[in-house]
Formats: sequence, structure tokens, C-alpha cells
Amino acid sequence: MNVETQTSNVKPRKRFKMPHTFVILVVLVLVGAALTYLIPAGEFDRAEDPVSGNTLVVPGSYHHVENNPVSLFGIPKAIVHGMVDSADVVFFILIIGGAFQVITATGTIEAVTGRVARKFADKGRWVIPIFITLFSVGGFTMGMSTEVMVFVPIGIAIARALGFDALTGTAMITLGAACGFTAGILNPFNVGLAQAIAEIPIFSGAGLRIVLLVCLIAVTSLYLVRYAGRVRKDASQSLVYDLEQEATGEPIDFSSLPAMKLKHYLTIVTVVAGFATLIWGVSKLGWWMEELAALFLTMGVISGFCAGFGPSRIASEFVKGASAITYGALIIGLARGIMVTLDQGDVIDTVVYGLSTLVGWLPGSVQVIGMYLFQNVMNVFITSGSGMAVTTMPIMVPLSDLLGISRQTTVLAYQLGDGISNMILPTSSALMGSLAVSGIPYQKWVRFFWPIMLMWLIIGAIFVLVARAMNYS
Repeated sequence: MNVETQTSNVKPRKRFKMPHTFVILVVLVLVGAALTYLIPAGEFDRAEDPVSGNTLVVPGSYHHVENNPVSLFGIPKAIVHGMVDSADVVFFILIIGGAFQVITATGTIEAVTGRVARKFADKGRWVIPIFITLFSVGGFTMGMSTEVMVFVPIGIAIARALGFDALTGTAMITLGAACGFTAGILNPFNVGLAQAIAEIPIFSGAGLRIVLLVCLIAVTSLYLVRYAGRVRKDASQSLVYDLEQEATGEPIDFSSLPAMKLKHYLTIVTVVAGFATLIWGVSKLGWWMEELAALFLTMGVISGFCAGFGPSRIASEFVKGASAITYGALIIGLARGIMVTLDQGDVIDTVVYGLSTLVGWLPGSVQVIGMYLFQNVMNVFITSGSGMAVTTMPIMVPLSDLLGISRQTTVLAYQLGDGISNMILPTSSALMGSLAVSGIPYQKWVRFFWPIMLMWLIIGAIFVLVARAMNYS
């Protein structure tokens, strides 16, 4: 056998591939079951806070109880139990996904984007903060992430028309949505769900999150404007210069983009009125997931009728949206199975007690930074915001109670950890989808984005420290 034949028979070594999220969660369920054999069972006494109405752990009340390990045959039952326990959250997410799909199908987002593109296509670098701000709205309301890839070609076309590059066009779309998603002012998929788990009013504390959004937009815009300016001055400064040299596609005719019509204006009015009602209902009437789900359902149906859809078209779009988010909804149920396993084995409070003992002697600022870093690390393994909320918040909430950190601050640490690293993780469908559409290599994106991510991480740390200092509520 000659050398060439021997070489051809050698199979290339496979690179490590991150397991499917479902696999990771099932492994965590198994780990949880194993911990019920290794960790002593124990629990805290709990009492209702007369001021907030929240159920809080009583400091100093931890005590051991009889061990109750979860058997191997009890693990599948715990997973199913977790899905049943999460039914209200799962259907809440499904309804919102269906409603937003109806709204998206009206073409209103495309029409608004087209109008902005036509109006600001010749306004130089001003177009960058404008598009970042525009797409941040989608991020902090409907949790826009993967959907942004549809608008990336428009962003690239505008950027190239202004003398910038594909990286600038891609970034002003994707990072805009990421800024909004991370701030999560009215995002039901991360902040709303985490607040529900933490037993605090949904979408409360929006003031600080608005300031956070402004800071993220400002820093991102300045960085991107500076980069785009260098590229326009000297095209060879582009990190994707080779891609720009190969670009031969026909430029987008902005006049062909959808124009604003009456149905789009009516849809905008419906959505704005819906979110105004949401804020009123949550702040004045104490609305919870049932009322909010009903509101989103109503908003979606009315938006469909405003666009001229018949009942069957509305139902079809609703099912399409709910189907698309089934993956995330199932993650919530699986993640809940982890907590069911730990809860059945009576070890959750033991874990919380151990963590509180470990960090209790540290200054409060270090404690809250530790929670923030923990959430950032968890986002590497659980890329679903909803799944991470269900997995980590049941542990972080009682820990924050013991450490004297407000639950609102705990939610802030979670949402920052959930959002900041999404734009650099290769497991992020929003990032990888956008890069696939734009043709930008992942390595080039990392080289471009890591300074922004570092700035975002610093901003996040500052905000959790401020929240801790002001007892954010």
C-alpha cells in the first residue's frame, strides 16, 4: 500500500461539538439526581413578607431533614413533572410566540425598516445609531434575535452605499437587537419570565433598564461609527476587505422595499396601545401571566384584522409562530425537571445554604458580581434565555434573600448574563444565522466584536453594583 493510499484512509479528527441543549439539560437532571445521594437533605423555614407578599426564607432557620434521594426510575417522572409544573409558563410563551408571528406577518416591521432605509440612506454615519436604536425596540419588546437575519441584507446594502462594509451593515442590525434584548425593558421571554419566578411584578423596575439600554446603544454606536469611519476613509482597514473585494451582487433598490400603508399604521397603533395597556395593567391592576397572555393574544388577533387577514390566516400564522417557539417552550419544561429533581431530594436549600455560607463573609459588591459572572458562564451552556431563567432563578432568588440582595437586582444579573455573550457564542442561532447571510467568517466577527463585549461586560458590572447600592426594586 503506498503512502497516498495510507493517507487517504486516515479519517480527519472530529472537532468537539457542543451537545444539543436538550442533552445538556437531561445531563443536568441526572447530575441533580446524583446530588440527592451525595448532598445532605435540608430546608429553610419560610414566611410571607407582609410588605411585598413574597415568600422569603427565614435566615438562620436551615436544618437537616431525612434524606430522600431520587431513584433512577424516578428521573423520567421528574422530567414530566417539570413539564406539567411549567404548563402556565409554557403556554404563556407559546401564545406570545403566536401573537408576534401574526404581527410580523402583517409586514409592518419590513415597512418601517424600508421607510427608515429610504429616509436615512444618504445621511452618512447617522444611519448607524438610527438603525441600532430601531432594532433595539424589537429586542426589548418581542425579544427579536434570530429574526434579525432577515434584515441583514438591507443593512449591508445601506452600509455599502455609504462607503462602509458588510460588517458595519450586519452589526448595526444584529447589535441593535442585542442591545434591546440585553436591556429587556418589556421582553416577556427573559425579564418577564425571570420576574415571574422571582415573585416580583412583571416588567417592574423599568427605569434602570431604560438607562441601561441608552448606555448600551451609545457605546455600541460610538464604536461602530468609529470603525465605519476608518473603513470609508481607507477600504483596506475593513476586517472583511476580502469579502468587499468579492462583492458582486446587485445593489438593493430601496424604492422596492415595502411602503407604509394604512394597515401598517393600524398595526403600529395596536401594538403601542397593547404595550401601554400592559404597563397600566401590571402597575395598577397587578396583572400576571394569565392576563398578559390574554393581552398578547388579543393584540395579535387585532393586528391580523388590521392587516386584512381573515380568521383562518390569523389562526395559521398563530400556529406557525407557536410552532417556531416550541423548542424554547420545551426547554423550559426540561429545565424545570432539574429543579423538581433537586426539590424532591430536599437538597436545593442545602445548596443555597452552602453558597450563602461561602460568600456571606464577602462584601456585598463582590457577592452581586459573583451572581453576575455565574449567569454569564451559565449562558455558555444554556443559550435559551427562558431555559436559563427556569434553571438558575430558583437557586439565585433564595440566595439573594439570604445575602440581602434585592430580587430585582438578581433578575438584572440574570438578564445581563443572558444577553451580553449571545453575540459571540458559536451556539447562538441569531449570530450564526446572521453571519451565514452576510458571508462574514466567525473569526472575523470575534475580532470585531470582542472590544464591544468587553465594554458591555463592564457596563453590566457597573449596573449590578449600582442596583445593589440603591437596593433596586
